[in-house]
Amino acid sequence: MSKKGNNTAAVLAGLLAGAAAGVVLGMLYAPEEGKETRKKIKHKANDLADQAKDQYQKTADKVKDQYQNVSEKVKDQYHSISEQVKDTSDKVISSVKEGYSKYKDQAAKTVADVSQEIETELDGLK
Repeated sequence: MSKKGNNTAAVLAGLLAGAAAGVVLGMLYAPEEGKETRKKIKHKANDLADQAKDQYQKTADKVKDQYQNVSEKVKDQYHSISEQVKDTSDKVISSVKEGYSKYKDQAAKTVADVSQEIETELDGLK
């Protein structure tokens, strides 16, 4: 997750914790019966837990979506680069084969010419 996402999560967690502490303190100092206060604290705790679960699910869904988007982009780029490398290597191989054939024929002709010159010189020396 990005730094911004971490900061957002930290701020959200801080706000939820502060809200929970404020609610609990407010109820503890309210002039009500202990049983009623405990019931309110339990209800508020459940509400806050539900809010935290909802926020967690939203964040998890967002991260999952971002992961899928990035994953697809990486796959597309990989395939694109892979095709470019394949095309380039095919061109290089073709060029090397053509060059080899061309120079092979030239080398064979040169060898034949040199061989003929050597034979002519040797015949002249006899």
